[in-house]
Order: sequence, then structure tokens, then C-alpha cells
Amino acid sequence: MTSLKPYLLRAVYDWAMENGCTPYVAVDATYAGVQVPERFVEGGRIVLNIAPSAIHGYQLDDDGLSFSARFGGAPSQVIVPLPAILAIYAKENGQGISFPEPGKNAESEPTPPDSPTPKKGPTLKIVK
Repeated sequence: MTSLKPYLLRAVYDWAMENGCTPYVAVDATYAGVQVPERFVEGGRIVLNIAPSAIHGYQLDDDGLSFSARFGGAPSQVIVPLPAILAIYAKENGQGISFPEPGKNAESEPTPPDSPTPKKGPTLKIVK
């Protein structure tokens, strides 16, 4: 089964553009294969403006996001594998969607063993 993530990314991107908003993506810059300008990475993350006026050659597919842009006047090629995308949202109102951090997916975390909890029987209360 294909990943749902690229479909959700496209949906939020389209929604933002149709409503005159600026789509931004938050990226885990430490994820393997991420190519972003290192000097703009803060705390292992970078936020990228992906509006058509800010980038060229935008491509979003099942592998990830890629485009070229200028950072501080210098041209850069940006490549972001799909798992490294943490969120997509509209700059103007913050609405969008966030995703689990790579390796922190609830499905991959071990579940604690079920501990038996004592069951309480029905209780009665006298009402006068």
C-alpha cells in the first residue's frame, strides 16, 4: 500500500495556495538524505517556504520533496525525503498538519504489557 503522507502534503499545499496563504514545511534536517543549506538549520530543523514565488522546479512524489531556491542570495538544490517532513502549514494562520518524527512513529514503539487491573464490582449507594 502506498503512503498516505504525499497525498496529505499535496492536499494542504493546494488548500493553502487556493486560500492565498504561503505553504511552509518543517523538516528534520538530521534525517539521512536531506539536502538543505546547513547554515539555516536550527536545532536540527529547518522551515522552508515552498510557495511558487520562492522556489523553482517543485516536485513532490512518493520519495520526497525537491526544488531549487535561493538562500541568502545563493542558489541551492533542496532534497527532502518524505520521512523527514515533519509538518506542512500555512504561514498566515498556522493551520496544517504535522507528522510523527522519523523513528518516533507510535506503530513502531513497543507497547507496554497489559497489567492486570483489579476489577471493581457494582456498587450500591443508599439514597434517603
